[in-house]
Amino acid sequence: MYKQATPNDTFETFLVNLKSRMRNVFHERADISQLATKRGMPPFVMRELMDIQPLAVGIPSEYGGRGCKMDENIALLATASYESLALSLTFGINSALFLQPVAKYANEASKKKVFSDFINHQNMGGLMITEPDFGSDALNMQTSFTEKDQHYHIKGTKHWAGLTGWADYWLLTAREKTASGDLKRDIDFFICNVNQPGQRIEVEEVYENLGLYQIPYGRNKLDVRIPQMQRLIPKTTGVKMMLDLLHRSRMQFPGMAMGFIHRMLDEALNHAKKRQIGGKDLLSYDQAQHRISKLQAYYTIASAMCANSSKVAGIENDLSLIGFEANSVKSYVTDMMQEAAQSTTQLVGAQAYKLNHIAGRGITDSRPFQIFEGSNDILYAQISEALVKMMKKTKESNLFQALKNNALTQKSAELYRRHLDFNLDTSLPQRKLVKLGQIVSRIVSSQMVINLGENGFNKQLITNAVNTLEQEVSSLLAGFNYSQTALVVEGYEENSSWRKFL
Repeated sequence: MYKQATPNDTFETFLVNLKSRMRNVFHERADISQLATKRGMPPFVMRELMDIQPLAVGIPSEYGGRGCKMDENIALLATASYESLALSLTFGINSALFLQPVAKYANEASKKKVFSDFINHQNMGGLMITEPDFGSDALNMQTSFTEKDQHYHIKGTKHWAGLTGWADYWLLTAREKTASGDLKRDIDFFICNVNQPGQRIEVEEVYENLGLYQIPYGRNKLDVRIPQMQRLIPKTTGVKMMLDLLHRSRMQFPGMAMGFIHRMLDEALNHAKKRQIGGKDLLSYDQAQHRISKLQAYYTIASAMCANSSKVAGIENDLSLIGFEANSVKSYVTDMMQEAAQSTTQLVGAQAYKLNHIAGRGITDSRPFQIFEGSNDILYAQISEALVKMMKKTKESNLFQALKNNALTQKSAELYRRHLDFNLDTSLPQRKLVKLGQIVSRIVSSQMVINLGENGFNKQLITNAVNTLEQEVSSLLAGFNYSQTALVVEGYEENSSWRKFL
C-alpha cells in the first residue's frame, strides 16, 4: 500500500512517493514503452499519479498547496520527465501556464475556487493563445471579447493547446472589440471553467500529433461568457503580463529537459557498456566516448539552467523584461533535448528506431519543444536583436566588450575572448541573427555552468561542459563568419535533371 501523500510532507518525501507511483503505473501495472505508443493516458495512470497531488507544487501554501516554490516546480518536472516527457509536459502546462499565472494575477475569489478544485477534485488547467492564422504572431490574435451584463463574451478559435478536451480550466487570451468593431492592441486573460454554464469550449478537431501521444491537442471553438471576477488583473498591461507568463514558462523548460537528458544519458551509457563490437564494448570506441561525453555536458548545462531558474524565475519576480535570458535558456535547452535523443538513438542503433523505444520515441517527443512557446529560429533572432539594440544604445561595437559588460555573460565572455574580439556589423541578415543568437545562448549558458561549478558541482563535469560549449561556439562562429550566402533559385527545374548529363 502507498503512503498517502499530503502537501505537509517534505518535498523529498513527495518525490520519493512520486517515483514509486510512476514505477508502479509505468513498469509494474503496465509497460510505458507500450502505453506511450497509444493516444491518451489510461485513467488508472492519472488517478494514481494525481492522488498524491503533484499540482499542489504550483499552488501557494495559503490555499493548501506546497508554496509555489520555483525549485520544487522544476524538480517535479525533472522527476517526471525521466520516465515520461508527456507526463512532465502535462505537469508543466498545469503549473507554468495556468496555476502560476492564477496565483500571481487572479483575484482572491477566483484563486480560492480554482485552487480548491485542483487540491480537492484533481482538476487540471491549460492556456490558449495560439490561433490557426496567428501562431508566433500572438499580438495580432483575432479572438475577441465584449463586456455586457457583468460578463465577458469571448469568441474565436484556438488550437495546439495542450490538454485539449481534458482540462477543466483554461486561461483564454483575447483582445477587446470596440464599438466600431476594431480590436484593441492589448491582450487580456480570462479564467474559463468548462464545467460551468456558458463556459463550455467546443473541441472541433483532435489532432493526430506526431509525438507526445499521451497529450491531446486540437482546434477549439470559443463562444463563452466569462464572469467579470474571472479576468486576470495585470500589474501594468496585458502584453507585459503575457511576457511575464511566457518568460517564466521558458525558464522552466530546463526542468522538463533535465530528466529527459538524464534518461538519454543513462540509456546511452548502459547500452555502450553492454554492447560488444569487435570483441570490446561500445564504450571503448572514441566516437561513442564523444557522443556520451556530450550527453554528460548537456546533463551539466541543464543542471546549471535549473539552478539558475530556481533563483530568478519565482512568481514574486517580474520577468516581462528578461527575454534575452529566457529565450537563451528555452532555445538552447530544447536543442540539447533533440540532440540528446538523436545521439542516443545513433548509439543504440536499430533497436532504438522503434516507437516503443524511449530513445527513438524521444526524437519525436522532444522535437515540438523547439517549436512551441516560440520557435527557436525566432527566439535566436530575438536574442541577437536584443544584443544589437543594447550595443547601439551603449555605442559599443566590439562583441567581446558588449558581452563582457552584460551581467549574464560577464564571466563567460572571458572564455571566448579570442573568438569574440571583433567589431560586429549590426546590420545583419536574418540568418546571421539566428546564428549569432545560437552563439550568445551558449555563452549565457556557459556563465550558468561556471556559477554551478563555483557552488561545488562535480568539477570534471563542469570542465567537460565548458569544453563542449567552447567547441560549439567555435563551430558556430565559423558558420557566422562564412561570407557566401545561398539563396533560393527561381525556376530550379531548368537544366536540373541529372539524367540529361550522363
